[in-house]
Amino acid sequence: MANGSCVIEVEGLYTRFGSHLVHENINLCVQRGEVLALVGGSGAGKTTLMRQMLGLEMPAQGTIRVFGESLHGHDREKLQSMRNRCGVLFQKGALFSALSVYDNIALPMRELHTMGEDMIRDLVMLKLKMVDIAAQHASKRPAELSGGMIKRIALARAMALDPELLFLDEPTAGLDPELSEGFVNLIQAMRTELTLTIIMATHDLDTLAALADRVAVIADRHVVALGSLKEIANSNHLFVENFLHGVRGRKTLG
Repeated sequence: MANGSCVIEVEGLYTRFGSHLVHENINLCVQRGEVLALVGGSGAGKTTLMRQMLGLEMPAQGTIRVFGESLHGHDREKLQSMRNRCGVLFQKGALFSALSVYDNIALPMRELHTMGEDMIRDLVMLKLKMVDIAAQHASKRPAELSGGMIKRIALARAMALDPELLFLDEPTAGLDPELSEGFVNLIQAMRTELTLTIIMATHDLDTLAALADRVAVIADRHVVALGSLKEIANSNHLFVENFLHGVRGRKTLG
């Protein structure tokens, strides 16, 4: 039975790649308006789980419901309609190198075939302003941008269609501490203003502490801990102990 407060509901999920079992009986509810962080070691399947939530990959077994509807059994048009309610910030930005900043952000809008270029222009400029990128950068190519600017522009593209759900894959990876803090503050402000539900994969403790309402720890193919950062700190699982109780973890948790 679907839970009405779950924007995303994962039930009995198994993921296999050949004979390798990545997820075993994962059950998870992403609640409306929360920031849920996925943490786990390399190969734990954090990004894979997010891709499954987007319908980009299908699990070997189990059910994923988004906005109350199963991702299984829909035609391509219906699935795309559901994806249009989601925004995705990929780990390295994944901007198209051959396109300008303007055209990268305009692309999702143009693919809808419902807006004229005048409206698209206004919306692109609005999204750039939202992420504190000056209009004069709109004509630049990704190769001309700093890492921090690429992240902000990728976020603007993720927000192009005013999504209800935002997926962030290692949002602060590769940024120095000052840029990372600024980017986290930007996401926090957008979340408050736009009432977003956010699913975030990260290994950065400062980002977790600043943004996450709940943390789901994926290890040994299962969700081994789920709760606030302070709540999961009570877990005696080896991954959690190594992750949270080292020098950085003790400093972050206070």
